[in-house]
Parts: sequence; structure tokens; C-alpha cells
Amino acid sequence: MIKKVLIANRGEIAVRIIRACREMGIETVAVYSQADKEALHTKLADEAVCIGPAPSKESYLSMERIISATVVTGADAIHPGFGFLSENSRFAQLCQQCSITFIGPDADVIARLGNKQEARNTMAAAGVPVIPGSEEAIYDAQTGLEAARAIGYPVIVKAALGGGGKGMRTAYTEEEFIQSFQTAQQEAEKAFGDGTMYIEHFVENPRHIEFQILADSFGHVIHLGERDCSIQRNHQKMIEESPSLALTDELREEMGQAAVRAAKAAGYVNAGTIEFLLEASGRYYFMEMNTRIQVEHPVTEWVTGIDLVKEQIRIASGKKLSYEQEDVHLSGHAIECRINAEDPKKDFRPSPGTITDMYLPGGKGIRIDSAIYSGYTIPPYYDSMVAKLIVWAKNRGEAINKMQSALGEVIIEGIDTNVDYQYEILNHPDYRSGNVDIGFIEKMQRCMV
Repeated sequence: MIKKVLIANRGEIAVRIIRACREMGIETVAVYSQADKEALHTKLADEAVCIGPAPSKESYLSMERIISATVVTGADAIHPGFGFLSENSRFAQLCQQCSITFIGPDADVIARLGNKQEARNTMAAAGVPVIPGSEEAIYDAQTGLEAARAIGYPVIVKAALGGGGKGMRTAYTEEEFIQSFQTAQQEAEKAFGDGTMYIEHFVENPRHIEFQILADSFGHVIHLGERDCSIQRNHQKMIEESPSLALTDELREEMGQAAVRAAKAAGYVNAGTIEFLLEASGRYYFMEMNTRIQVEHPVTEWVTGIDLVKEQIRIASGKKLSYEQEDVHLSGHAIECRINAEDPKKDFRPSPGTITDMYLPGGKGIRIDSAIYSGYTIPPYYDSMVAKLIVWAKNRGEAINKMQSALGEVIIEGIDTNVDYQYEILNHPDYRSGNVDIGFIEKMQRCMV
């Protein structure tokens, strides 16, 4: 069994991992940048090591400094959390070379699934439905134009090594394509240092449905149901829930088995997420696989009762899954709201600063994953998410009401947040009725203008 884990991350996910390790009797090491000296995860871990200045490139993205901290503290495993180095195959490979257990899949699996084109081809070969698109990597606009003609408009241009909504542009006509391709490629080169692109048919007005999977090194793979992540802005998720109103029991079983096939085809081990686009007709397409724990993992934990972080650690320790597929049952309904330090009234401008006063709700069926506290200064260098508010109730209607009640109790003074904006979303009649797709936020904003 793993005895000491270094968490190569910060914020609420670092705190979440530390708590899971405590319950398992595992020691923890926090790493932090100079800007995070007073961060909560540094206070909760058994040890804390400064790994560099505030910029991520010199701290949380510095593989050498993180590996050195692991060796110096005697940690035998690294949990990467999400973001930063969590899906970096070179980092996973470096851990292996240094005899450090990487709590996640193997480096070659991360590399293969991190390349969207290769991942798509792998899924197609396994019989998982994929969106019609280019089979080869595309490096120039003219080649892309020819591929777009064959696929049929509208098309979406995507960075092969991208993520987080960067390096993506949609073209509805041939006249729009060249500009869309060049803009997406330039953005990809700037964000990821790679201009390799691919093109696929643009599925209009779909829902974003993802399935959580767990896989051990003995060939056992199970799914833990779905999360509906359709409420998103600029491809960034804002509200997630489980289960989805859009899935019948039959469709859930079909998509769940497709997710299991996808994981098996990739030779996947540990926790992962298969993301699909679901049309109103019930047709669904593989979009991508995330090779890490997800921000929205708590909603799955609520409805299944399974601790995903503990399962990650057990699997990385070489143990078999604690559950069989028949052990997994979805109970009730869970919703997660991401609370960000940003001002929705000013185009969601980030709002770093010192929290002068705060109160976060509690009670039955309410969970807070956060690393903020009164007096804490939110640095301007990292993601703006400061907390996740998650609720559980016996049905969706009660869960929405509980979330609205909980949001109404949130007090975070000294900075701007999106709490009121989240409340507006939950109060929208289309959200309450479940009439949503990935364009919901855009439509809501147009109506507010």
C-alpha cells in the first residue's frame, strides 16, 4: 500500500486528496508556490514544500522541482489532481523512471488519449460512436478545407493536443473556414505549443454527457453512471448534475457499456471520464477521454456512495476494484455549482483579492469542497474557482431547491463571485424543466441583454 503521497496541485482538490489520504492512514506532502504560502492545503498536509515562484511554469508545472520534493520528503507516490501536470504523459513517465507511483494511468495511455485524433481512431476501432471527422492530423488550412468539404458543414476545428475550450473554432460555411482554422491554430500554438489540428462535424445543440469509469490492473472496468455537464460557458463547465434527465435507463446502460468498451480499448487503468455529445434524437458521439479525476467528481460520489479518490489510490497500489458493476446503483440526485472569483457583470472578469469575511452553508445533503478561509488572499495567478458547492436530495426538484437555498446562504466578502449568477441559472424555467443543452448560457445571456 502507498504510504506517503505528494499532491502535485493546489486549492480545493489538494485539500480533497489530503482528506482522503488521512482517512486511509496515508501521510501527505503539499507543494506550494511562493504565492500559496498561506494556502489551506499547506496547513493540512503532514509536510509542505515550496517549489518556486508564483508563475505556474516555475512551480506547479515544474516537473523537476516536484520530483525533487517527492524524493526529498520520501513520498512514494504522486497524486496530480486535475489541471497542471495531471494529463502530462512526460511527467507520468518521469515518475515511473524515478520509481514513484503516479496515481493515474500509464504514460503511454495518457499520450495516446491526449491526442484527440488518435483517441478518436481508438474509439472508432472499438465500436464506440464517434463524430464524423478527419482521420489524419491537419497542419494547414488548405488541407483542412478539403477535409471540411468531405465531412460537411458545419464543422469544428480543434487542437489535437488541446483542452479547456482553447484552440477551437466553428465554421458554418466554406467562406468562414480559413479564418476559423487560422485563428484556432494560432491559439493552439500559443496555449499548447503545438499547431496540430483536426476537424469534425459540429453537432448542434447537444447535451454534454460524461461517464465516470474505474479500471484496475486486472482488467476489471466499471462505470459509475453519468454526469450532465451541459451548463457551460466558453466550453468551461459551470453546473454539473447526476443523473441526467435526458437518459432513459436503456440509454444509460448503452452509453455506460460504450464507456467501458472505450476504457478497455485504451488499456486504461485508474479513474477516468468518457465524454459524449448527446443529440435530442438520442444519438451520441464520443468526444474525448479525460485521464484524471474530474472537478465534478463529487456528484458521482453523492449518487453512488463511492469515494473516487480512495479508489484511485487503491488501484495505484495494485489492488483490485472494490466494486463490481452490479454493486453500482444511482440514488437520488446531486448538483454541483462551481463558485468562481469573478464578476459576471463585467464579462466574468477574474476578481482576486483578500476575503474579508465568509460563511459557507452546511447541513444534511450539502457538501463544500474549498480551500478558502476568512483572511485568505486569492492570488491572481491561477484558476478563479474558489469553491464547489454540492447538494444531494432524493429527486432533481428537491436538489434544485436545496442548491438555491444553499447559494442564498453563501457569504464571501472582499471579492466578487458568480454566486448570484448561479442562482439565476437554477431559477430559469428551462433549467428547472431540464430543457438545456451546451448553448444554454449563451441563450440566457442574449435574453438578459
